[in-house]
Amino acid sequence: MDDHAIVRVGLRKILKDEPDIEVIGEADGADNLFSYLKTTQPDIVLLDISMDGKNGLDIVKEVKQDYPQIKTLMLSMHPGELYAVRSIKAGAVGYITKEAASDQLVEAIREVHHKGKYITPTLAEWLVDSFELVSGNKPAHEKLSNRELQVLSLIANGKKIKEIAAELSLSPATIATYRARILEKMSLKSNVDLVSYALRNHLVN
Repeated sequence: MDDHAIVRVGLRKILKDEPDIEVIGEADGADNLFSYLKTTQPDIVLLDISMDGKNGLDIVKEVKQDYPQIKTLMLSMHPGELYAVRSIKAGAVGYITKEAASDQLVEAIREVHHKGKYITPTLAEWLVDSFELVSGNKPAHEKLSNRELQVLSLIANGKKIKEIAAELSLSPATIATYRARILEKMSLKSNVDLVSYALRNHLVN
């Protein structure tokens, strides 16, 4: 059983005893998700940043465009500082980390169902900060695309190029290209510099 499957099992355990919440389906990648949505549209989709085939933020945009009635709640291993604001701007209605899921997931789903969003005070603060920052004052990682940011996070967490390629269903050459772009955009020289930057900016799990 892979990591994503283990997470799905854990989520089911959290939700199974809640009388007002029903898990009606699962998908192990972008293709399976959109195939499922062609026949069944749930009220809420729990979506990870890291999915086979596509970046989770791109999937959020597609779901919002094709199925605007579905609300997407992001559930990710990545720190909120890294992806929460981007998730909301992409169209998600909330963001929680997998570490906090056991405490927050049920509350978040109910909040989304009744009020349309799950915005914690911390996330609200990050959103305000993101709008107040002028371009020149934004941290270096804000220059990156969603996919580049994902690759940065995986490198900073100790993953090798081949491991990242397998996780993202991309070729090692493509990952190496992303790495080169990241270093150039952030004016860094090596993986050591990337890890150091990520630690300073709280971007490592």
